[in-house]
Amino acid sequence: MAGERQARVADRIRVVLAERLEKGLRDPRLGFVTITDVRVTGDLQHASVFYTVMGDEAHRNDTAAALKSATGMLRSEVGKNLNTRLTPTLEFILDAIPENADHISALLREARERDESVAGLAASATYAGEADPYVKPREDDAEDDDAEDDDAEDDDAEDDKRA
Repeated sequence: MAGERQARVADRIRVVLAERLEKGLRDPRLGFVTITDVRVTGDLQHASVFYTVMGDEAHRNDTAAALKSATGMLRSEVGKNLNTRLTPTLEFILDAIPENADHISALLREARERDESVAGLAASATYAGEADPYVKPREDDAEDDDAEDDDAEDDDAEDDKRA
């Protein structure tokens, strides 16, 4: 029950903050911000707001400073639009999703290149020993001769029965 309420409040906070940031703040340091997630504590008194910023490290730092200075104004905006007794405090956290995604894609690219090089080596590889190490070599020609003699005797016995 409480989880549903937390989710609804978190979603509402995300929408309110996104609309307010879309209207713009009067801070030139604010970059292109995207609210990725909001997590609210069980007592609805604290909200962690995760965001991403397009640009380099300087843009991220400037946007973090702008959001920190505008936290009070954004909290009052959230308080006006939420129907809760208490307005949660806001904490803005830079989301590392783009960096993690870039890192994962780089690792996948490296793994693909290694797989291709291993496949190239495997295509030109030859066996170190015989092609099938489990094939049993013939032991003796003498055993083969005995088996042929037994087969010949069986054939003679069958011929005698028919006659």
